[in-house]
Amino acid sequence: MTKFFLIIAALGVIPAGLSYGASPAATMELLFAIPVEGVNETHIFRAIMGLYLASAVFWASGAMSSALRTPALWGVAVFMLGLAAGRILSVVVDGTPHPLLLGYILIELVVGGLALMLLRRDTA
Repeated sequence: MTKFFLIIAALGVIPAGLSYGASPAATMELLFAIPVEGVNETHIFRAIMGLYLASAVFWASGAMSSALRTPALWGVAVFMLGLAAGRILSVVVDGTPHPLLLGYILIELVVGGLALMLLRRDTA
C-alpha cells in the first residue's frame, strides 16, 4: 500500500509541476489569467517546477527502496501539508482564489493526511 501511495503521489505532482514551469507564460495565463513576463517571473515558476519534479523523484525512489520509504512518506506529508497551510493562510489573508486552487487545498490535505496515516501504520 505504501509503495502504491508513493507512486501515485509522485505521478500526481508531475503535471502540476510541469504546469508551473514547462511554459509558465502560456500555462499561467490560460489557467489563472496571470501574466508571466520576463526572466525573473519565468525563473520563479521554473524553480517551483524543479521542486515538484525533484519531490516526485524522491517519492518514487521511496517506493522502490525500503530504506527511503519512511523519509519519502515524511516528504509527502511535509510537502502537501505545507502547501495546504500556505494556501489556507492565503485564503484567510487574501481572499478566495480560483476554484482550481481551492481544489488543490483539498487534495493536499487528503494526500498529506494519508501520508501521516501510513507513517503511523508503518511505524506501529
